[in-house]
Amino acid sequence: MAANDTIGDMLTRIRNANLARHQTTQVMSTRMTRSVASVLKDEGFITSFEESGEGVERRLVITLKYRGKNRQPIINTLQRISKPGLRVYSNRRDLPRVLGGIGIAIISTSSGIMTDRDARQTGVGGEVLCYVW
Repeated sequence: MAANDTIGDMLTRIRNANLARHQTTQVMSTRMTRSVASVLKDEGFITSFEESGEGVERRLVITLKYRGKNRQPIINTLQRISKPGLRVYSNRRDLPRVLGGIGIAIISTSSGIMTDRDARQTGVGGEVLCYVW
């Protein structure tokens, strides 16, 4: 599987697995996808993630999180913002607030991948990768 947009592929796989109520999903393992998965785990949107396989066959196995007996997904929406054809950047003063602070924006900064809140607190801007709520 060759993907030009690994973040977009990751978000789509998580979105599809959520809709199908799967327990886990597998995505291509890169430094960027590991960082995004780490932010999602820290913010409580996924239960866990672990790496499996070796070499070019490395994958991230992401365990999704649900609530209640009906298994309602914790993640309602994953929206890709900055795409390979149209990059979206934001300085520290114009960082987006997702649903008035209920959701998060994942930002790629010079200090690493972080949420909009962390970027605001650190005082850095960067590329707005996606919104999650």
